[in-house]
Amino acid sequence: MRYQICVSGAASGETVQASHHLAFELGKAISERGKTLTTGATVGLPHYAAMGAVSVEGKRGISIGFSPASSFREHVAAYRLPTKEFDYINFTGMEYVGRDVHLVRSSDAIITVGGRMGSLHELSTALESRKVCGVLLGSGGLADYTKTLLENIEAPGAKDIIYDTDPARLVDSIIERLDAKYADFIHDADDGHVSAKRSGQG
Repeated sequence: MRYQICVSGAASGETVQASHHLAFELGKAISERGKTLTTGATVGLPHYAAMGAVSVEGKRGISIGFSPASSFREHVAAYRLPTKEFDYINFTGMEYVGRDVHLVRSSDAIITVGGRMGSLHELSTALESRKVCGVLLGSGGLADYTKTLLENIEAPGAKDIIYDTDPARLVDSIIERLDAKYADFIHDADDGHVSAKRSGQG
């Protein structure tokens, strides 16, 4: 299945300088596996993830951006956000806070790399929405404080978060978890039809 995997991270700050290569590798790994990368269509670490996704030659996954703007003009002129690394941009018109919720709710999984308060909002939304969550350790910011935070603040699904220091390995673990989550679905590759398995039909 072409899962939609969100990469969430800081738009600016120290973690962008320190971990941009890790975000790039996350996006690249998602694309190489034929999955769809979703981001906030913004600068910083999500932008590097989008650049990683489109760097893959030949058959690759799709890069979709969820913009806080309501139009292409507003996205570029008012928010000053990138465009060329996306196969499609969803202009949500929800500003940043609303965009974050729409982005996470539209994704099957979320991976946190680096991160500040916006990434914390996306992670908490993902946990409350029971999404598959991954955290790239060693990328700084929120990612490196997530374990400590969730040891002290109760959150749904916190024990199921996947932690790893390697971008490609983390993406593989996320996909494996999604495969298990959607094991009750069958996919006919010939016509693209997806349906839930019925009792007694394997």
